Amino acid sequence: MTDQRIDTDALVVGAGIAGLQSALDLADRGYKVLLVEKTASIGGKMIALSKVFPTMDCASCITTPRMSSAAHHDNITTWTYTDVDSIAPDGTAFTAHLTRKARYVDEDLCIGCRLCEYACPVELPHEFEGNMGARRAAYIPFGTAIPQKALIDIDACVYCGKCEKACPTDAIDFGQEPVSVTVHARSVVIATGFETTPLDAKKEYRGGVAANVISALDMERLLSPNGPYGRVLRPSDGKIPDSVAYVQCAGSRDETLGVPYCSRVCCMYAIKQTMLLSGSLPLADITVYYMDIRAFGKGYEQFYQTARSMGINFVKAKVARIEEEPNGDLRLRVEIIEEDGRVTEAVHDLVVLSVGLKPGDDPRRFIGVDLDQYGFVASPEPKLDATLTSMPGVAAAGTAIGPKDIVDSIVEASAAATKIATYLGPPPNSPQVPEDGLAVDVREIKAGDALAVAGRSEVQRG
Repeated sequence: MTDQRIDTDALVVGAGIAGLQSALDLADRGYKVLLVEKTASIGGKMIALSKVFPTMDCASCITTPRMSSAAHHDNITTWTYTDVDSIAPDGTAFTAHLTRKARYVDEDLCIGCRLCEYACPVELPHEFEGNMGARRAAYIPFGTAIPQKALIDIDACVYCGKCEKACPTDAIDFGQEPVSVTVHARSVVIATGFETTPLDAKKEYRGGVAANVISALDMERLLSPNGPYGRVLRPSDGKIPDSVAYVQCAGSRDETLGVPYCSRVCCMYAIKQTMLLSGSLPLADITVYYMDIRAFGKGYEQFYQTARSMGINFVKAKVARIEEEPNGDLRLRVEIIEEDGRVTEAVHDLVVLSVGLKPGDDPRRFIGVDLDQYGFVASPEPKLDATLTSMPGVAAAGTAIGPKDIVDSIVEASAAATKIATYLGPPPNSPQVPEDGLAVDVREIKAGDALAVAGRSEVQRG
């Protein structure tokens, strides 16, 4: 393992939508940013979504411009497939130890032609597609991945050499080793995102056992134009479903799962998906079994009412268990809350579990910030500024702080960037105030001004 050293103004951990926004805001102000992502591409969970609520805008159309901007920004160094091992205070700055994992492909030589992928004979379940599609052992993570660089799943590789023969630039390097990097950073932004509660967390729902019980993220891929099947089909037999059920709170508000809190976005993403399904499958019956509909944001209640007017069937009920029929259909045992707890059964072709949100990583694994009782980054002044952490010079953003939607994640990311800019002071060679007066002294910006600053940054980049 070889060693490297790098100096930077800000180390941003996590390159989902929050990490990207924080990195871009800081870089636009003139700070040097090192953006680190543990997976092989930036973009986080959002790049896998079909559309966003309540505007129904294309998720990729929002995410990919930020991905591209971050990858090509003069002030941002982007490292993917990199683990953060530790971050420790070092005087008024921080010393971080990172490990750049071996891709077994030379990134400088790889041109993203995918010829190694086409030549590879090994097929594996595709994680990006919810294991509903297939990838090769030599592969690029997905079509819009940044960087468009291949990597080799060395644990699945059979060392047949076909990828080496197919590569036109001799980029394949089976002797590649991990690289240890020491980073001296003046500040840190934690944007480690979220993971969903496991599909099999509630055994009575048969998630992970019955092929036609899927997660909401799986449905996002089925609804996506570039999804695994190109249209909505149920995984077990490729049948176009005639009846689809959503089970709400399948991974939240449940003490037995260790997730007693509401994950905030589950109701809204389910409503969004039912509306998209209604367009994709106009003849299908779509039912949502819910305990409460929590439409908390601007325009969200109207979004819910629009779904009802489209014929989506909302049933206030608790689903006790799900059983799989021999033909792949699913029988749900349901307690109807609005009918004094009457118990009935319903059969559906496909069931989507609205799983909840959990912390994407345990920051205490690499940095000594305080966490709340659920594992999210805790702020000493949550009502004043949620992006604050217990360590000076360290801010947090997005779902690393707690469950929230995309809009709030972006606003918090800009607020975190503003907090870091205020902490660092003006960058070297900071620009002069132009005649239009749009430049801002970062020392005068407060966290509440983050949205306006983010909007200005978008104008400047656009």
